[in-house]
Amino acid sequence: MEPRPILTSPAARTGATSPIRRRQDETRLSVGFILAKRFTLCAFANFVDVLRLSADEGDRSRPILCKWTVVSDTMDAVTSSCGISVQPKERLGDPSRFDYIVVVGGLMDEMPNLSPAFVRFLHQAASAGVPLIGVCTGAFLLHQAGLLNGYRCCVSWFHHADFLEQFEGLNPVADQIFVVDRDRLTCSGGASSAHLAAYLVDKHVGRAQASKSLHIMIIDEALGAEKPQPGTTLAFKTRDPIVLRALLLMQQNIDMPISVAEVAKRIGHSKRQVERHFRVALDISPQAAFLSIRLSLAHHLLTTSQKSIAQVAVDCGFCDSSHLSRMFRRHFDCTPLALRQANGLAS
Repeated sequence: MEPRPILTSPAARTGATSPIRRRQDETRLSVGFILAKRFTLCAFANFVDVLRLSADEGDRSRPILCKWTVVSDTMDAVTSSCGISVQPKERLGDPSRFDYIVVVGGLMDEMPNLSPAFVRFLHQAASAGVPLIGVCTGAFLLHQAGLLNGYRCCVSWFHHADFLEQFEGLNPVADQIFVVDRDRLTCSGGASSAHLAAYLVDKHVGRAQASKSLHIMIIDEALGAEKPQPGTTLAFKTRDPIVLRALLLMQQNIDMPISVAEVAKRIGHSKRQVERHFRVALDISPQAAFLSIRLSLAHHLLTTSQKSIAQVAVDCGFCDSSHLSRMFRRHFDCTPLALRQANGLAS
């Protein structure tokens, strides 16, 4: 018996994505989707639309260069988190007919485990060398299925530590828009789904098709995996990727502030490099930026929530209400209590 032809690249060994398969038609990229219950429609739609717009001339949407389908074990319609349902088109079958299989997750609080049939299908895909993609909380579903052990994976910056603790052994990355680690690709959803899809189109179909898709979707340009996630609105405006990553890491540790040395270590740079980039980009030290972020959050909580000043102090990483009051007065020229009274709020 002749050996079975290799359908994908040695992605698991090299980190590269799978090459174009030899097909009878013009298809260069075939993607199968698994939708979890209460999946996020935006993440799914962004991914599919990049494939759709790359597959044909203009926006005619014929699945020529790219093909995609939703697979299922039951063929039941799957309801998204916004209430819109999607009807699967194919049974699970042989996973090796796809170049990639994408698992689209959904709401954190309602995240179900994948069915045994889906788990078997994904393990078969992994054994066949088909790269697996986790979108939104799809990364957590892959991890629950035992398919992310030893892999880095992208998670959204707002996934709190207490949530991540539920996934022992997970190696999360929260300062990139997507992560490619050998034959596992992950992104946090939203607009990052479009950029991950464009990355695949660029590799397998062509850069022109990837760019065309994003332009039609009114996305200025394709972003590489290393680009930082946008995070929440900051008073600091910069395009310096080192500063952006540091600021996002600070945001994720507001209640338990970490040192600049630790920030630098986690983003892979020296403390001196980080300090120099902050001075050039923002004309401020990292320590002062971190304090400003914490005080800005404290100001927001004091004017929009019913939390006590003592609780706001704890939530923003201050020792106690006295410590918060001293720092707050220096920064805003008033105390937390005075701010609340001026806004007609109880202390």
